[in-house]
Amino acid sequence: MQYLKHTIENIETILLDPKGHIRAKFDTLAIPRGSLGRLEELATTYYSIKGSLSCGLKHKKIFTLAGDHGVVAEGVSAFPQQVTCEMVQNFIRGGAAINVLARHIGAKVIVVDCGVASKIPPSAGLKIKKLNHGTNNMASGPAMSREDAVKSIETGIELIEEELREGLDIVGLGDMGIANTTPSSAIFSILGNVDISIATGRGTGLNDSELQKKIAVIKKAIAINRPDPNDPIDVLAKVGGYEIGGITGLCLGAARHRIPIVLDGFISTAGAIIACALEPKVVNYFIASHVSAEQGHKYMLEFLGKEPLLNLNMRLGEGTGATLGIHLVEAGVKLLNEMATFQDAKVSDPYS
Repeated sequence: MQYLKHTIENIETILLDPKGHIRAKFDTLAIPRGSLGRLEELATTYYSIKGSLSCGLKHKKIFTLAGDHGVVAEGVSAFPQQVTCEMVQNFIRGGAAINVLARHIGAKVIVVDCGVASKIPPSAGLKIKKLNHGTNNMASGPAMSREDAVKSIETGIELIEEELREGLDIVGLGDMGIANTTPSSAIFSILGNVDISIATGRGTGLNDSELQKKIAVIKKAIAINRPDPNDPIDVLAKVGGYEIGGITGLCLGAARHRIPIVLDGFISTAGAIIACALEPKVVNYFIASHVSAEQGHKYMLEFLGKEPLLNLNMRLGEGTGATLGIHLVEAGVKLLNEMATFQDAKVSDPYS
């Protein structure tokens, strides 16, 4: 708990371009003022978080955290639990969507076993941070102990510290875990004070009757566990997941080192909401890559006050949306750094 407390205490408040240096640099470029729209916004956000215009964007990393959920026993997913382990193996082999997109933008994928139910052999492409073989069934009691909830968050912080040694300029959040939209819906319903029917979507493709069953399971889990909305660690422990806690830690750890955080979809945003509940200053470190097709995600982003960059009807997770978001952030940064000024291009300056 001390590790978590120390991290939170060292998160700084972020102000967008407080001295106007970024805007001033954009104004020297040979373009009409504001003509690059949200690409200018992304560069401004990136450099405001970094606190300097002299840093680049080289080390791009996607953290794909995996964990299983005991609530799968309630029939809340269209896929069996073993798919989590199978997909982790696919990540390691480099054959998943996240691997393709990460290669496309030159990013590194860090695959982490936070709590997969199966035993996954050690591999050069895998970090094993397993706290347990999946959570308990939250529909019959707490998903995990409070101690393990704290450990899961600290695992995410630890991952940031480890990757900093080789360089880390921007963080993309990703997840893998069959049934993990169920705890994510519960988390958002509790911390966002949102009706469960609004917070809950079809996940991997539930039909109408299966969706109603999923909503009923979440209602039952909340009624049995009575998570405290004023205590985000209690919420994580009672209705969360190990990979969701890890994502919370990634957010806190990255913010502590002034590293921009690109949100992915529904599950990663649930972890981000817990991070904000623990330390509200974290919200200004977030960039929303896309709005997921999962019903509750748009409400999550509204709750955080974030406008997504993309709407591609994606709902895969893994960090796929975050990867595309990082690509756009890098485009904004390169435009600011590499375009000619009015003077360099010998173009008349309308502002002079």
